[in-house]
Amino acid sequence: QVQLVESGGGLVQPGGSLRLSCTASGTFISINTMGWYRQAPGPQREAVATITSGGSTNYADSVKGRFTISRDNAKNTVYLQMNSLKPEDTAVYYCNAEVRIYSGYVSTRDYWGRGTQVTVSS
Repeated sequence: QVQLVESGGGLVQPGGSLRLSCTASGTFISINTMGWYRQAPGPQREAVATITSGGSTNYADSVKGRFTISRDNAKNTVYLQMNSLKPEDTAVYYCNAEVRIYSGYVSTRDYWGRGTQVTVSS
């Protein structure tokens, strides 16, 4: 099994910063794309930022220029540096990893962390 564990969430004032971390552990062949998604109260989950194993990144328009995603492949860890935080950034942030595993054959599937709360409020 593969597990993703997030850390770094918390309460910050508008304009503040947080750095989220997510580490993958378990048995897998490799990790392809990793990313951060967020969900405010309601059913919709928004892709915030993704990064491929080669370092190519994509960002939601709402966070461009403020957030930076990075990864340390040796540590199987992805980070999200969040600057200039706004109240509308308040959400549960989930780590995602597209993982290649072997269970009789090679397959690729998504794994999700349990989420970490980010609250931006004065």
